[in-house]
Amino acid sequence: MENIKIKLKDGTVLEIKKGNTVLDVANEISSGLARMAVGGKIDDELVDLSAKIQNDCNLSILRFDDEEGKDIYRHTSAHIMAQAVKRLFPDTKLAIGPSIENGFYYDFDSEHKFVPKDLEKIEAEMKKIIKENLTLEKFELPREEALAFVKEQSEDYKVELIEDLPEDSIISFYRQGEFVDLCAGPHLPTTKRVKALKLLSIAGAYWRGDEKNKMLQRIYATSFDKKKDLDEYLNMLEEAKKRDHRKLGKELDLFSMHGEGPGFPFFHPKGMIIRNLLEDLWRKEHIKRGYYEIKTPIILSEELWHQSGHWDHYKENMYFTQIDEQDYAIKPMNCPGAILVYKNKMHSYRDLPIRMGELGLVHRHELSGVLHGLMRVRCFTQDDAHLFMLPEQIKEEIIGVIEFVEYIYGVFGFDYHVELSTKPENAMGTNEEWERAISALREALEEKGIPYIVNEGDGAFYGPKIDFHIKDCIGRTWQCSTIQLDFQMPQRFDLNYVGADGEKHRPIMIHRVLYGSIERFIGILIEHFAGKFPTWLSPVQVKILPITDKHIGYAKELEKEMKEKGIRVELDSRNEKIGYKIREAQLNKIPYMLIIGDKELEAKTVAVRTREDGDKGIEGISIFIEKILQEIEAGK
Repeated sequence: MENIKIKLKDGTVLEIKKGNTVLDVANEISSGLARMAVGGKIDDELVDLSAKIQNDCNLSILRFDDEEGKDIYRHTSAHIMAQAVKRLFPDTKLAIGPSIENGFYYDFDSEHKFVPKDLEKIEAEMKKIIKENLTLEKFELPREEALAFVKEQSEDYKVELIEDLPEDSIISFYRQGEFVDLCAGPHLPTTKRVKALKLLSIAGAYWRGDEKNKMLQRIYATSFDKKKDLDEYLNMLEEAKKRDHRKLGKELDLFSMHGEGPGFPFFHPKGMIIRNLLEDLWRKEHIKRGYYEIKTPIILSEELWHQSGHWDHYKENMYFTQIDEQDYAIKPMNCPGAILVYKNKMHSYRDLPIRMGELGLVHRHELSGVLHGLMRVRCFTQDDAHLFMLPEQIKEEIIGVIEFVEYIYGVFGFDYHVELSTKPENAMGTNEEWERAISALREALEEKGIPYIVNEGDGAFYGPKIDFHIKDCIGRTWQCSTIQLDFQMPQRFDLNYVGADGEKHRPIMIHRVLYGSIERFIGILIEHFAGKFPTWLSPVQVKILPITDKHIGYAKELEKEMKEKGIRVELDSRNEKIGYKIREAQLNKIPYMLIIGDKELEAKTVAVRTREDGDKGIEGISIFIEKILQEIEAGK
């Protein structure tokens, strides 16, 4: 039999018999790898372990630890869930069931209204299906036969999916026992390979995400190849519930949401303290790095958004209005406004780079079903900057922004990873322009020695980008900072500068955010710190707690002195027991509590408590003030 060569991820080249399967290769390497393998990747195509290798190729044998391996594992888990639902509720119609980050879901159309108790029944049935060790078998049908097959099963949503495919399509299905689902795959070889799973929640979801379509029932779940990992993940979810910024935002009186403005957050005085501190830090650090701050209107003519390209690529997410019978749009992004500021006068090459920062309020139309506290809103403030530069300044400016991002994340103690996103399908501009832009971003990352993941096809429509994903203290990641390199907007708006040769030339543009959205960043900080903000960021840094009314006079003197020194302090002068006052201050996550009784009044001292360590003993007020000011100055 003919032999062929395969190249593995580590560069090893193996010679195998033509027609061997991915699993055969895994077994040849080691029985341990074969046990852990969940699928394969032949060149760029994901395949089942049973896929035969017919030509020389690159081969990756995927395990659960690989992201694509997790997708295969959880996609199979979604099929098991759909099979369990069909067994328990036979009249249910199936929509889609993809893997997602940290789990999977399936959308169902059922007359039965799923309730939390149903999840227990479905999960038990899934465990039965896993024990049955059903083989997942792939088969293919021409489009017309596939249509007839799903119509016979009365699976209306599958009919619609197939009808959207070209007439000459070959459609793939997977069978496990009595259950068959339309699916491109790949999948685990048997249901028994799923080791640990948990159904998590029920939600509503419009078919194909369109609010004009029917609302389906979505069941979210997750699965892991080790029970220990599932338990750790479930513990993390429980911790996340305790840290939910919506719950803590209400308890700490930071912000609120109202039916009169769904998706439009209301910041309370204490929330504004945090917001203003973030903005103060932003302004101070931008001045140090040679940025100018600008402010542009939130309503601009509709024509501007045609020119920028947002109309063709983003209008579904925009709000519109009319003024004097002319059409206007409420800005979803700040970049066209910054461009108009740049265009206001002619620039010389000596002026560049020009760095414009803007805390710009933007509005985006989000469906009501995806709104989520401060994390997903309809209006938010982007801490934008737009940098205009000479072509030879690109790498230096990108490195400058990367170092700025590193500094800001260091202030809050965030670790992060980086992704480089390349040209999407709906991109503006030529391949050559995109290659230049992608190369510039890649070179900057490599010069800084920053490892990165390539995210193919996920760039903005006007240019590639670097995204920074921060990791919070319970291991979740959040995409915040982004750096987008843009060759397109300067062309569309005919931006120029006068070069050393006296001729007009086209500048290059960088779009960049640090926090991303002030609102969302505050939500992340609330959850990261569980409301226990570092002292410099706490809305109230000190709470003074007099034991009785006769101690209030001294307490007011201390309050005045600390306020004069810039310390955010509150006095609790209520006629309540001291234990009650301490508990309430603790619940409000105040960093320092100063208790004043007879001894403290007589000695002109304070009894210090902290939210972390409790009683810290007696201190002189001047010593305490000096210590807390040093702590605030150090950003602790």
